[in-house]
Amino acid sequence: MPDHRLITTLRAARVVPVVRTSSARLAETAVTWLRDAGIRIFEITLTIPDALPLLRDLATDPDLLIGAGTVTDAAAAERCLNAGARFIVAPWVDATLAAPCRAADAALMLGALTPTEVRAALAAGADVVKVFPAASVGGPGHVKALASVLPGVAFCPTGGVEPGHVAAYLAAGAAFVGMGGALVDERRIAVGDRAAIQEVARQVLA
Repeated sequence: MPDHRLITTLRAARVVPVVRTSSARLAETAVTWLRDAGIRIFEITLTIPDALPLLRDLATDPDLLIGAGTVTDAAAAERCLNAGARFIVAPWVDATLAAPCRAADAALMLGALTPTEVRAALAAGADVVKVFPAASVGGPGHVKALASVLPGVAFCPTGGVEPGHVAAYLAAGAAFVGMGGALVDERRIAVGDRAAIQEVARQVLA
């Protein structure tokens, strides 16, 4: 199966922020600050209260590439795609997500940890395999092991990825990484520490 056209864009970005906050207001603030620092791709997780209206608002911006994360089923995927999501992410294998993604020409990322799970994710229609939780199962070493037996797969390690680890993950064979709390730090957002958030963004962009 040829790569989805968005994978080139995601590879070039190297880091995709995984926005998971306790409110839509905090999520919107995070996106605004990170955008000002130069980031243009965001995964908005459905665990955020009122995530769908936020996703819809962000997707109207032609300079942003917005996806939906922690998508639980095909119906949720369709709602996200109708709201403007360009990629759909689930931390598990769910073959029902493929059809709505194909109909909308959206990329699909499914979660896996083992070679067997990676093959299952690809069989289920994944364009990208999300290695989750990456840090707790071996970090770059685990990704390198997967890439050695599954060459050509676009891997996106997520879960515990720190700014200083990005280069190691890419060298190990990751196409790009997803970064949550290290980049979208809710405590710093809540107290208005814009400078700290943007400093981390500059580190990952560098």
